[in-house]
Amino acid sequence: MEELRSAVRAVCDRFPDAYWRDLDARRAYPEAFVAAMTEAGFLGALIPAEYGGMGLDIAQTSVILEEINASGGNAQPAHAQVYTMGTLLRHGSEAQKREYLPKIASGELRLQAFGVTEPEAGTDTTSLRTTATRRGDRYVVNGRKMYISRVQHSDAMVLLARTGEAKPRKSDGLSVFLVDLHAAIGHGLTVNPRRVMINNVTNELVFTNLEIPAGALVGEEGKGFRYILDGMNAERILIAAECIGNGRWFVARASRRANEREVFGRPIGANQGIQFPLARAHVGVEAADLMRFEAARRFDAGEPCGAQANMALLLAADAAWEAANAAMQTFGGYSFDSEYDIERKFRETRLFQVAPISTNLILAYVGQHVLGLPRSF
Repeated sequence: MEELRSAVRAVCDRFPDAYWRDLDARRAYPEAFVAAMTEAGFLGALIPAEYGGMGLDIAQTSVILEEINASGGNAQPAHAQVYTMGTLLRHGSEAQKREYLPKIASGELRLQAFGVTEPEAGTDTTSLRTTATRRGDRYVVNGRKMYISRVQHSDAMVLLARTGEAKPRKSDGLSVFLVDLHAAIGHGLTVNPRRVMINNVTNELVFTNLEIPAGALVGEEGKGFRYILDGMNAERILIAAECIGNGRWFVARASRRANEREVFGRPIGANQGIQFPLARAHVGVEAADLMRFEAARRFDAGEPCGAQANMALLLAADAAWEAANAAMQTFGGYSFDSEYDIERKFRETRLFQVAPISTNLILAYVGQHVLGLPRSF
């Protein structure tokens, strides 16, 4: 694992803080970084070697995203291409795998868009309203998606839409499709960019009688919710790793500052008001790291891992946020100055309290499905 970490760090070292700071100021996509990570094979980490990928497991792959964030970078512009593999690898047909996976691994094709969230449904995925109606050898898609990232920098998108009734369970009747974005945009798909508080290209998508081939269907019709959960569990684990990377970056950067910065004739790190929050943040990050690897172990073994994946994300998101706040206090007024990069990473880290899932909903999941308590919503 250390050899893998070193290899990722070697790529990240070519993209220092100033690179990410400039992108953040211009709201620009990290094309050079994504190209370098693709060339190194890291964005095809989960793709089996027979399709041109690295053939890594989820635990190893999580280390890649962790190291990106620990270096001061931001894995978000490319991470969906990694976690969408949970759906495609487990449920895509052999023809789909041979069509998409080698091209994704080589960088010829980007699959970085994940079309699930909707304006009305939010995290209540089973209530989504976007429909895909079968008409001969085509499906016709109508509806809206919200906060769908990286569409402008993707060739294809994983789309979840309703193809049947939500009976007998609410999760029934949902299907997964692989959508060719070049064929879709302007021919039934309208992309409306949304400006958000971090450097992330995200959008509202409007589908108006978009026709896609029947062969775009992944797996069986109506079984898509179960398929997408594989992607979501992978997403939880991988984003937990990103949070851990952020947490380690904050603790390391703030600890260095606390040793170097002197006020009233002594390093500020000698003051318990600075030292103890950083120490507690470090402990929280290390604890979250253990749950991340336990969730990854279960995922890789094919064991149920929903609870562990969600708990890993909660612990990691909280730990990173605690570390971010400790770093802000350590840097004081300098933390608001973009030159020090704290405020940029602070904004990026805050996202994980609400996305890809609210930490409150993780607690609701644990209460109901782990502790056996009554449903709270």
